[in-house]
Amino acid sequence: MTDLTEQQRPTEQAPAPATPFAALLEIEQLNENTFRGHCHAGAPMRAFGGHVAAQALAAAGRTCAPKRAVHSLHGYFLLPGDPTRPIEYQVDRLREGFTYTTRRVRALQDRKEIFNLTASFKLPEPAAGDRQREVPPLPDPETLPDAFSHWDEELRTAIKASDGFRDLELRFVPPDAPGLPPAVPGMPQQFVWLRIATRLPDTDPLLHTCALTYLSDLTLASTAGLHEQANFFQRIEPPRLLMTSLDHAMWFHRPFRADEWLLFAQRSPSASDGRGLSLGEFYDRDGRLVASATQEALIRRMP
Repeated sequence: MTDLTEQQRPTEQAPAPATPFAALLEIEQLNENTFRGHCHAGAPMRAFGGHVAAQALAAAGRTCAPKRAVHSLHGYFLLPGDPTRPIEYQVDRLREGFTYTTRRVRALQDRKEIFNLTASFKLPEPAAGDRQREVPPLPDPETLPDAFSHWDEELRTAIKASDGFRDLELRFVPPDAPGLPPAVPGMPQQFVWLRIATRLPDTDPLLHTCALTYLSDLTLASTAGLHEQANFFQRIEPPRLLMTSLDHAMWFHRPFRADEWLLFAQRSPSASDGRGLSLGEFYDRDGRLVASATQEALIRRMP
C-alpha cells in the first residue's frame, strides 16, 4: 500500500500477492487522488467503521512518499455505510512540508459523505528523550483462550469464516488475572491481546498501520458500555445497548507489526448524554507503547 515514488505508484508496477487479510484493505486507484474500495458489514447492513477508516487511511498513504509514516489520524463517522456498494475515497493534499505531510479523505457513497478522515505523515527523526507508560504485567496471550472459545461450534465456525474475523485472533485477559491494574470507580476497563493471524509483508509499514486502525475499532466502543453489558465477544445474552462509533482518533508512537501479538489496554472515563468515551493503548510483546486510540460512541438503551 505504500507508494514507490514521491508522487504516485507507477501503474506498470505489479502489486505483491495479497494475504487474505491484506485483501480486505485493497483499494483501486481511479485517478491521482481518487480510490475505490468495498467494506464488509459490522452491524447488519452497516459497513464496519474500522474497515472504512483503514481504507481511507490507505488512500491517504497512497498519495504520500513511502518514507513518511503515519503518526496520527482523526476521523468522523457521518452516515452508515452500505456494505453491498463500493465506497469512493477522495483525497485532498492539504500540506507538503519539509517533515510533515497532511491529507484529508472524504469517503462517499451515492455522492453522500459517510466518513471523513484527516491524517498526518512525517519523516522519522531522533527523539528528544524517549519515555512511555509502562505496560501492566498481564498473562501472555498463549495462556489465554480464544475469544470465541465459549461460543457453540456452529456459531464459532460461521464467525471465523466471515470476512471480518477469518484472519483475526483475539484473547481477552480475565478480570481476575494477576497483574491487572486495580479497578477505578466509574471507569470500566478491559484488556485484549489481538493480531492479524496471517503474515503481512515486511516492506509495507502503511499496511500494518491500516491493519491496526482496523483492529482498534473491534472493541474500543464496547468499553464505554461495560457498565451495562459485556462486549460482543464475551456476551451470551442479547444486547441491551445500541452502540455505534461517532469519531475515532489514533496516534502511532513507535514501529510495530500488526501480525504479532499486541496488548490493547482500554478504559472508559465517562458515559453521559447518550455518548461514551473510550481510551486505548497498544503495547507489543516487549512492552513498548506503539499506539494510542480514542473513540466516542453513541450509547442508547434498546427499546
